[in-house]
Amino acid sequence: MFTIFSIMIPHKASLRICVCLALLVIYFECKHLGLAVGSNSARSVSTYSLHSSKSLLSQWSNISKGASSMKTLPDSFNGDDTVPNLCPQVPPNLVGNITARMEALPFEELERRFAELKPGGRFTPPDCKSRHRVAIIVAYRDRESHLKVLLNNLHPMLQRQQLDYGIYVVEQALPGIFNKAMLYNIGYTEAMKEYDYQCFFFHDVDHIPENDKNLYTCPKNPRHVAVAIDKHQYKLFYQGAFGGVIALTKEHMNTVNGFSNRYYGWGMEDDDMFRRLKHSGLKITRASKKFARYRTIKHSRDKTNPVNKDRFKLLRQVSKDMETDGLNSLRYDLLKKEYKKLYTWVYAQVGEKRFLPHESNGQV
Repeated sequence: MFTIFSIMIPHKASLRICVCLALLVIYFECKHLGLAVGSNSARSVSTYSLHSSKSLLSQWSNISKGASSMKTLPDSFNGDDTVPNLCPQVPPNLVGNITARMEALPFEELERRFAELKPGGRFTPPDCKSRHRVAIIVAYRDRESHLKVLLNNLHPMLQRQQLDYGIYVVEQALPGIFNKAMLYNIGYTEAMKEYDYQCFFFHDVDHIPENDKNLYTCPKNPRHVAVAIDKHQYKLFYQGAFGGVIALTKEHMNTVNGFSNRYYGWGMEDDDMFRRLKHSGLKITRASKKFARYRTIKHSRDKTNPVNKDRFKLLRQVSKDMETDGLNSLRYDLLKKEYKKLYTWVYAQVGEKRFLPHESNGQV
């Protein structure tokens, strides 16, 4: 502690000097204790670089100017700082831009590369307790080479981000028309049976991240993650786009009753989720295109995934049918569930009955 000594000088001058010395003492003492003095209160100062913190936490921007539901927020939950040995808010080993590894390596080679993984593709940071418990849900059928590429890129990035995570690959059994949204519901349901995940990243198998500062952390608000994609010249495809990679918490999923189960075939299941979120009053954030960059794997259209001719009719009925079409109407047969080294494999058969918009019971 500092001590102020009396100085034998005229009264008024002495008073001024004492006041100045006292202010200096308070300033340096607060600085010594790690506090910042504001007009109303003292606030904790981060031990991390202010520059790097701002560059990461300011990445969320309002891309969709015409949509009132968009909001600019540094919107990740940051955990309870009273927990011992908590990982830093800004992971220290991020590198920024990364070159996507597009070679489809054998699974055996990938298992050797990521020997630290626990069964089911689970990982927890070895040196600190993660702030985020994250499940990555990948809807999948007959894209083995794409899955190999995704895993080779995703695992190292998520580990640098110090996440407590698991990857769930949800495969739809043949025969049947592909239903990606229903597979997302299945992946969410099966993941929640195993662990208290805070949030879920619903991830296209052909979207490969190109910047590890695009944080896969749990959002306060629903987050569109795959904003800038190479095949769209790294621009937002359209103002209401909400596909590729999105992040939702379990509270968001429960609020909107998950995804629709009615979108058999290609198209608009992501637009349906966008409308569910808006109808429920949830605000949607987008990651900055500076960080949220993805390279996509080129492929031809799967014959078992034809264009859904009913997609526009279904989309018009979202607000009417979402309470009965979703997690509470989900029906599937779990054929297999295996805890592979690189991921948890969920193999499911879904119903073939397709409900049109006028059929409001939502059973599948």
